[in-house]
Amino acid sequence: MRTTPDRIRHAISFEVIGLLLVIPLGTIGFGIAAQHVGVIALVASLIATLWNYLYNLLFDRALKRWTGTVHKTVVMRIIHAVIFELGLLVVTLPLIAIYLGIGLWQALVMDIAFVVFYLIYAFAFNWAYDRIFPLPDTA
Repeated sequence: MRTTPDRIRHAISFEVIGLLLVIPLGTIGFGIAAQHVGVIALVASLIATLWNYLYNLLFDRALKRWTGTVHKTVVMRIIHAVIFELGLLVVTLPLIAIYLGIGLWQALVMDIAFVVFYLIYAFAFNWAYDRIFPLPDTA
């Protein structure tokens, strides 16, 4: 399993790179001022960073118990990313609606766009992260 410093490096690098990508894409895609996309993305990022650490720790422990290893197959990476994003959606949806003063339906559409982006990004980032910082064979 990964160490606490490695998990912290993972979570912070994931969120920083994600913000650098999502703010300009959100501004272009939604036609909303960058500062509004930035506030939404930053608050969601802070929530996601905490959720990321806790979720990955719990997921790895469960995976190790069920399969005997924390190495993830492609299918397991997809499941991992989908469950993570669904958990985050539950928290961020009302925050987006309140902050932008929009209805839940509009916030859901916006949140789904963020989820789709982050699903693809999470899959690619985690795959790359495991290649750059591989798990020990004993994991």
